[in-house]
Amino acid sequence: MNQAIRNSWIVALSMFVLILGSLTYVQFFAAEELNANPNNNRTIYKNFGQNRGSILVDGAPIAESVPSGDQFNFQRVYYEPELYSQLTGYFSLVSGVTQLERVMDKELTGTSDQQFYDRLVQLVSGNQPQGASVELTIDPDLQRMAYDLIPEGQKGSIVMMEPKTGNILAMVSKPSYDTNLLAGHDTKVVEQNMQELLTVEGLSPYTNAATESLLAPGSVFKLVDAAAALESGDYDADSQIDNPSELPLPGTNISLPNFTNGNCGARSEATIGFALEQSCNTVFAQIAWDLGEDAIVSQAEKFGWNTALHLPERGIDRVVASGFPTELDQAQLAQAAIGQYSVTATPLQIAMMSSAIANNGVQMTPNLIRNIRAADLSIIDEPEPEVLNTSVSPETARQLTDWMVGVVDNGTASAARIPGVKVAGKTGTAEVQDRGDNAWFTGFAPADDPEVVISIVMEDVELTTGAQLTTPSAQKLLEAVLNK
Repeated sequence: MNQAIRNSWIVALSMFVLILGSLTYVQFFAAEELNANPNNNRTIYKNFGQNRGSILVDGAPIAESVPSGDQFNFQRVYYEPELYSQLTGYFSLVSGVTQLERVMDKELTGTSDQQFYDRLVQLVSGNQPQGASVELTIDPDLQRMAYDLIPEGQKGSIVMMEPKTGNILAMVSKPSYDTNLLAGHDTKVVEQNMQELLTVEGLSPYTNAATESLLAPGSVFKLVDAAAALESGDYDADSQIDNPSELPLPGTNISLPNFTNGNCGARSEATIGFALEQSCNTVFAQIAWDLGEDAIVSQAEKFGWNTALHLPERGIDRVVASGFPTELDQAQLAQAAIGQYSVTATPLQIAMMSSAIANNGVQMTPNLIRNIRAADLSIIDEPEPEVLNTSVSPETARQLTDWMVGVVDNGTASAARIPGVKVAGKTGTAEVQDRGDNAWFTGFAPADDPEVVISIVMEDVELTTGAQLTTPSAQKLLEAVLNK
């Protein structure tokens, strides 16, 4: 009899262990695979019925889940959606999940590795899972100011970041849209809303223009040429370079003209500093010819060109690779050296280039996440600043900074001056075939101890309009930071 009882206990215990093991496997090891199965409709309903964590700016939610009173239990709601749409993305039953909602999905749903213990407690207690909140590095005042400085109907982007940490203080683009239009539970209405958004000229609800739009950078790329010249050891602040008004391009019947709105014609020979101040094309084309394609490509890549970034742990879905071409003939190299031909850059890439210069040559990893907090407000993660590249030597960075101060004090970026503060900057105009120009400004302040870097681009504008929308806007934003 004792043997029979013993056998029964062994069977019962074995079944208990088997059931517990199966539950543990499903809950913690197979969950990701099961959730990703496109045929698992329960996952979709579960996700939309969950109290998803909030996305916060300065402690206030810009995205949160609220009780819905329907079969999903919760509705995702976005506040000031046009201001933040390209950062948050959307959490949509019909259109999927994009941007922060996508890359921070595990944290927002409570399924990240750091939240394992919380899930275990919730499983044992029978409580509903709660997602973590994600606090951004964005400054709401700067975000609003930057957004308002892009006129309605104008396509453009502005990025502001701390050069010493890589933290992004503002990132805005227009045209924008209301993410609430894609977060509803009525699938027919959401589908119709998406179709209407896709008809808006210049808008893609699927992307963040500041990190994924590839634009001709024009003369802001001359900072790469200047860096390559200094890093080569063949040039310094006193080097004199021929500065003709036009430069015949080998193998063609055309010439590369100098920038006509500056003061390039005042000197037949120019230093690199003067050429940056007045944005003299022919000087930088000759520097590229002298150094060769490999040197320009190498320096561009040290600043981040030709490299895509995927930084989910820092809240960034992807930064599309800015492009500098190779295997160029002399005519193409001359055009590429001034940011034309097939050279492309994202607005964030230009900000990252200036950040490296501002930070003694060290480029920091861009970051959107200040911290991640569990439902009990304990900090799960708090990303630390991280070096991405060493772009130039400290000596080169200091010289580039001095030259960029000259661009603001004496050259094409004079509208960025701030009384009592040294501002470093560079303007750029890129001609786009069959459209207007891309107008750029990039720079930082104070030049001797930079607190903030800025990149502004306005697309498809006339030269005068572009100048009015970029450099004066940069001055207002930089001054706003310094006055905080």
